Amino acid sequence: MHMGVRRFPTLRAQWLGRELRQLRIDCGATLVEAGQYVQRDQGTISRMESGLAPARVGDVVALLNLYGVEDPVVRADLELISRDVWQRGWWDGYSKYAPAWMLDLAWMEGRARRIRSFDPLVLHGILQTEPYARALISAVNPDAEEPTREHWIRLRLDRQRILTTGSETRFEVIIDEAVLQRGVGGPETMRVQLAHLLDLTQRGAITMRLLDRSGGAHAAPEGSFALLDLPDPYPQVGHIDTVAGNLWVEGDMADSIADRYDRLEAAALPPIHSSQRLEEILKEYS
Repeated sequence: MHMGVRRFPTLRAQWLGRELRQLRIDCGATLVEAGQYVQRDQGTISRMESGLAPARVGDVVALLNLYGVEDPVVRADLELISRDVWQRGWWDGYSKYAPAWMLDLAWMEGRARRIRSFDPLVLHGILQTEPYARALISAVNPDAEEPTREHWIRLRLDRQRILTTGSETRFEVIIDEAVLQRGVGGPETMRVQLAHLLDLTQRGAITMRLLDRSGGAHAAPEGSFALLDLPDPYPQVGHIDTVAGNLWVEGDMADSIADRYDRLEAAALPPIHSSQRLEEILKEYS
C-alpha cells in the first residue's frame, strides 16, 4: 500500500517545462544563470524543465523576464499552465491508487472541449456502467487487491461527470458493432449497459456511430484511441492505451489519428441509424 500522495510529473508540468527549456535555449541562458536569477540551484531548474519539480507562477514570471519574453499571449499562456500545474481536483483523491496517466486523463477529460473515441474492443470508460466496469477491471487485473480495484471503478465512474447536464465537453464515439455483442459480465450486465448507452444517445449526451461488422477492413485495425481537443494554450492530444503502457501523442501524430477518425466516421453508420441498430441489439438481450 502506498502511503501519502505520490509525486509524479503530470503532463501539465511536462508541457510547461518543455516550453521553459526551449525559451531558455533560445535566449542562450544556462541552467546556472536561470537558477541564480530566481534564487534556485541549477538542479531545481533542470527538474522544472523535465516536469519533476512543477514551476510556481512566480518562478515562471521571473524566468520569462530573464528570457526576454515580451509577447503578452505567450506570457499569459505559460502563466495559465503554471497555475494549472498546481490545480487540485476530485481526481487527486485517487492518487494513492491510480497511476499518473489515469489522473492526467481525468484532468484532460474535464478540460476538453471535444473528445473523440474509437472503441473496437470494449466501450470507453466514460460510457461504462458500474457492473460493466467491474467485470472488465476484474478480468484485466484479477490479482489486484479489492480496495484498489474498488478505487479504480470509482475513478472510472467519476470521470463520467463530463456527460452531466451543463458540461461543455462534446463526446463523440465510434464503436465497432462487435463490442455491443461481446458478453462482458453476462447478459444482464450487457442489457443494462446497452440501455445506458441508448439513453446517453437519446438525450444528446454523446454522439454515437456504429461501425457495421459487415463493413470489412477499416482505417484503424491497430485498435482503440481517443483524441482530446483542449482549449488554448494546450495542444490536441491523442491517447492510445496499449498492453505495454499508455501513450500520449501531439502534433503530427495527433493529426494522423484525427485523419483516421475522420475516415472511420465516413465508414460508420450515421447517428440515427446507429441508435436504431443499438435498439435492435438491446432487444436481443431483453
